[in-house]
Amino acid sequence: METSGPDDAFADVWAANAAFAADFPLAALSGRAARGLAVITCMDTRIDPLAVLGQAPGDAKILRTAGARVTGDVLRSLVLAVHLLGANRVLVVPHTDCGLVGSDDQVRAQLADATGRARNDPAIAGYQPEAIADPSAAVADDVDRIRAHPLLGPDLVVGAAVYDVATGRLQPVDV
Repeated sequence: METSGPDDAFADVWAANAAFAADFPLAALSGRAARGLAVITCMDTRIDPLAVLGQAPGDAKILRTAGARVTGDVLRSLVLAVHLLGANRVLVVPHTDCGLVGSDDQVRAQLADATGRARNDPAIAGYQPEAIADPSAAVADDVDRIRAHPLLGPDLVVGAAVYDVATGRLQPVDV
């Protein structure tokens, strides 16, 4: 792989990948979820989904999104995971101390400040962060979105748990 030189912003990534590929351990894995599990969790770097759930590469399909929210794109991926990639159960795993907690307006205000754009800028005003005003209600809504999807349906086994980023523990949620 060619890089742009010593100032390459990804030099550490290319070097790490070369070491990983030198003894690539995953080549024999199937693209299917060996344990039939699909996990929807947040993109937060404090979450290592396979380790948290006692799974190994190849065991589960991992779908990551801000706040572990079940968006249209997550549903699209989940349909494929269920019907084409062997998932027969879904676990939604939001977490404590999430940066998406608040209202959509609060998240848009933070985004405006971070980008230097005005809060009424169409790119900011039209942005739908799907913030989490009430974590319990959000996870219940997300599970309902999965169960209501016409290509997933009410027979799909769906569960939820909140991951505590301070302890590593999962707290099951009754959904």
